[in-house]
Amino acid sequence: MQHVEIKIHGAVATILMDHPARHNTLSPTLIEDLRTAFSDLHQEKRVRAVILTGGGEHFSSGIDLSVLSAISAMAVDESQGELFNLWQRYAELLEQILRFPKPVIAAVDGAAIGAGLGIALAADLLVLSERGTLSAEATRRGLVSGATGALISFRFGAATAARMLLTGQVIDADEAYRLGMCPKPVPSAQIWVAASELAAACAEAPREAVQATKRLLNECVGEMLLSQIAAGTAYSAAACSTESAKEGVAAFLEKRDPEWR
Repeated sequence: MQHVEIKIHGAVATILMDHPARHNTLSPTLIEDLRTAFSDLHQEKRVRAVILTGGGEHFSSGIDLSVLSAISAMAVDESQGELFNLWQRYAELLEQILRFPKPVIAAVDGAAIGAGLGIALAADLLVLSERGTLSAEATRRGLVSGATGALISFRFGAATAARMLLTGQVIDADEAYRLGMCPKPVPSAQIWVAASELAAACAEAPREAVQATKRLLNECVGEMLLSQIAAGTAYSAAACSTESAKEGVAAFLEKRDPEWR
């Protein structure tokens, strides 16, 4: 694994996205590294819970737009397949986290943006530092937050999803706490401790009960969630091939305002 590190402390494992130079953008490499990390911990009997966090200033700044730009430069027939494959691999990561048999706690220190927010919301519990922020800004890039939108709606309701997705509003840690998205925010230095306390609370229950409860929440209460993620993935892939998406991504990479036609 190039950009992911696993640490185990007692019964708690930490998966660290460790590509701070790119703000832990979800490149194909990082997505596959995360899938490998969760696969490695799936059968690790001593691990009762997993903390997912990011190294550096941010949790994750979302899908790697430089990869989208490179794919968009390909021939149309080839680019459509590559776009679908990229978003499909991302959706498979989300499903892997949702189906993971142990509680997953996302410890968000800094920004969780777009697809980065999606993997945080695929986790069962969310902890924010005082400088943590949540946002889904895809529409401002001519893109669609498909799978992330489904997860925002599932976790926090359709009204919050509409506000975040349509306006691109950034929700800071205090607002997230007020809305019931997370426990009271903690200083950055205490984020792992706060996540570990939640993990320890989960570990007090027997494994079978925790596993069955997680399945109940994500597969019964969230009966349509996986179908919504699949549909959202298709929307995201299709939106990437539009002229608006190409302009939005190019403007971001060139650090200028987009010029919408």
